[in-house]
Formats: sequence, C-alpha cells, structure tokens
Amino acid sequence: MARKMGEEGNPSLQSPLIPSYEKSLESRGGEGLDNVDWKRDITDEVKKQLWLAGPLVAVSFLQFCLQMISVMFVGHLGELSLSSASMATSFAGVTGFSFLSNQAPRLGMGSALDTLCGQSYGAKQYHMLGIHMQRAMFVLLLVSIPLAVIWAYTGQILLALGQDPEISSAAGLYARWMIPCIFAYGLLQCHVRFLQTQNIVFPMVISSGFTALLHLFICWVLVFKSGLGNKGAALANSISYWINVVLLAFYVKFSPACKKTWTGFSKEALHDVFNFIRLAIPSAVMVCLEFWSFELLVLLSGLLPNPKLETSVLSISLNTCSMLFMIPFGLGGAVSTRVSNELGAGRPQTARLAVMVVVAVDLTVGVIVGSTMILVRGIWGYAYSNEGEVVRYVAVMMPILATSNFLDGIQCVLSGTARGCGWQKIGAYVNLAAYYIVGVPSAVLLAFVLHIGGKGLWMGIVCGLMAQVLMLSTITLCTNWEQEAKKAKDRVFGSTIPIDLAS
Repeated sequence: MARKMGEEGNPSLQSPLIPSYEKSLESRGGEGLDNVDWKRDITDEVKKQLWLAGPLVAVSFLQFCLQMISVMFVGHLGELSLSSASMATSFAGVTGFSFLSNQAPRLGMGSALDTLCGQSYGAKQYHMLGIHMQRAMFVLLLVSIPLAVIWAYTGQILLALGQDPEISSAAGLYARWMIPCIFAYGLLQCHVRFLQTQNIVFPMVISSGFTALLHLFICWVLVFKSGLGNKGAALANSISYWINVVLLAFYVKFSPACKKTWTGFSKEALHDVFNFIRLAIPSAVMVCLEFWSFELLVLLSGLLPNPKLETSVLSISLNTCSMLFMIPFGLGGAVSTRVSNELGAGRPQTARLAVMVVVAVDLTVGVIVGSTMILVRGIWGYAYSNEGEVVRYVAVMMPILATSNFLDGIQCVLSGTARGCGWQKIGAYVNLAAYYIVGVPSAVLLAFVLHIGGKGLWMGIVCGLMAQVLMLSTITLCTNWEQEAKKAKDRVFGSTIPIDLAS
C-alpha cells in the first residue's frame, strides 16, 4: 500500500519536494534489510529518488545549457570561433569551474556542502546549514581571485603549452570576457548545495529555466547584434550566471521553507573555516583529477594533425557527454542527499538501500541513453556545425561516447555516495589512479603512438573510467554502514554551534 507523501498534500514552492517519512527501515523494531518488506521499501526509495533526481537533472541541464548555448552561437560564426571558444571553455573548466562546484558538470570545493549540509539536515541541526553555506561562500570567493588572474592570461598560457597561435589568441580574449562568471559561479553552487540537501529543488528548476531562456535572447543580442562576436557569448555567460545567483539568493532569504536553515549572516561562519577547508580541498582534488582528464583531451587534440578539426570534434564530444551526463548527475545528487540525510539521521540501512536503488536505476538509464546516441550519430553533428567533415567525424565518435557515458553514469552515482558519506579523500586517490595511471597514458598511447587520433584519446579515457568504476564499486560493497552513521554523528555534533550563537 503506497504511503502518503506528507500530511499537507502535494509539495509547493515553500516546502521541500521530498517530505520526510516517519517510518524507516530502522524504526520497524530495529529490523535490518534481511527482515523488512523489500517491495515496499524499494518502492518508497525509488519514489524519493526520482522526485529528487528529476528536478536535479533539469537544474543541471539548464545550468549547463548556458555554456552550451554560447558555444553553439559562436559555432555559427566559423570554425576558428568555435575552436577558440571551445578551447577557452575547456581551459576555464580546468582552471576555474572544476575547483568551485557543480556545473561543467563536476563538483569541486562546493561538494563539501553535500556532506556537511546533508548530514546536518538529517541530524536536524538546521541552523548549521546556513553557517556551512556562508563559510563556503567566503572560501570560494577568496579562491576565485587567483583563478580570475589565471583566466586573464589564458592566451599566453595556451601558447606556452604549444597550442595553435591563432586559436590561443582568440581563446584568451574569450576567457577574459568570462572573468565575472567565476565569482557568480561559486556563489550559485553554494546556494544549489544548500537547497538540494534540504530536498528543495523545484525553485531551482524555475530559476534555472528562466535564466536559460533569457540567456538565448542575451546571446542573440550580444553575439549577432552588438558586433561583439564571440566576446559577446562570453559576456552573456557572465550576465546569466549573476541573474541566477540573484534569483536563488532572494528565494533563500524570503522563503518560509528556509526559515530554519537560513537565519541571516553570522560571524560564526568565520569560525572553524579550516575544518571546512580540510573537507573542501579533497573534494576539489577528487573532482579536478577527473574533470582535468576529460578537458585534457581537448588540449591534446590541438597537438594532433589538423588541430582545428580535432579540437572542434573533441569539444563537441565533450559538450555532448557533459549534456547527457546531467541524467546520472541528477541521480548522483539525489543519492548524495539521501545518503547524507539518512546517515545524519542515524539510519544506515536506509542509506545502504538508497545506494542499491540508484545503481539499478542508473544502469537502466545508461542502456537507453547509449542506444539513443548510436541511433542519432549521423545527424548530431549538425547541432554544432554545418561543416560536413565535422559532422562525419562526430558520427564516428558517437559509439565511443555512448560507452563512456554508460561508465561515467555508474561512477557518478557511486561518487555521489562518496560525497554523502564524506569519502572525498578516498575519491581523490581513486581518481588519481584511474585517470593518471590508466586513462591519460592510455589516451596518449592510442592517439600518438598507435596514431588512432581523436578517437584514441577518448578510448583511453574509457579505460580510465573502467578502472574508476571497478575501484568505487569495490569500496562501496565493502562499506560498513553502521560505522559510517557513527562518523556522520561525530562530524555533525563535533562542529555544531549552539543555536543562540548562530541566530
């Protein structure tokens, strides 16, 4: 018999999309997974995750669309404009976005909030969510300053790395016009983590959807009507990110749903900053090691024969996989929230069930998406370019991309589990081994030694993904969930600030 979603009916903008359920696996007389009604528990867990993952997929896709729309507009200005904008976007991801948070589409320092806010919410230490978010905003804004300086010298850095001079110069100009993005980006992802860990996701869908629609108009004006060309696309990114930040900030401040978790700015956020950094740095390293390996493909493609073609196709491939990755990314965000909430609430077996459910859902989705990619391989390239050579090359790449997307989906939900548990340091070691001992060397071998070209670069990363999935699966299967719940309790109450000080 299906359970009701809550006493007050359907969720609204002022309430979490996922109400808490009074009954849990542990509340039934302390029963474990072996003695419960599996069908009912699995059904409940699937409903919770889909209600959470669906909007998160939409939010992730809509936010990612900002950069994708900009690249598409620029692509119709010519091959040089496309390759330079793609190179600049990749460089910005490597040196900036991946450090901070969740678009592009991985998580960096901001993913520490998945653990801290999620477990605090599960333990009903609501006032700590606002403190954690303020602390994250302070740290990420400070980190953004040196990253902005790096962006200002993008052209010179790319030239020093041996990239084509013409592409490097245009990419440097594009990156300089994107500098305002990085500050908005960090603040945006702090708000996203803050809301997501409370299961409040529908308002983010509205703000992201409105911003994406507005971004189409802004890009059209700045790219084609203002005479700015590719510089206009970069400026459009900055404007749109700031619009999204302002919308979510207003919601957090004025929504009754955040009344308990946001009590205003507090000097207490400056206390215990180093404990946040100790979790945030492994979070950034875990993400950057993976993200850099994908972006490195674009940089390496510039060293292949016919670099404009290789760079354009590899950039299209990366954008395609990043867009499709939003589905498992939403599932990964859902399981991260579910695991962190349940561990914080002291329900380890429910957290374990959440992991089992999300893996099964992801495998199903991965097969469907991969099959669709193969079916549309002959026409997909036209979305980015009118060049016949580019379109044909993209068609050859699609089966390889389908394989990598399937494996990337599995690692995404397992990485979401790691964030929910606070395993960022372990994840960093896994990614280091998977991508830099297996993936990147394999890519270089296949592309430059065996002369397979751009296809070889991506096939090498597939090898790294296989190693990553194997290691994360082993770690997850060997997890002691009762011990993880104890660690979550120690983490939450070890950093708790008394309510009278936090108000």
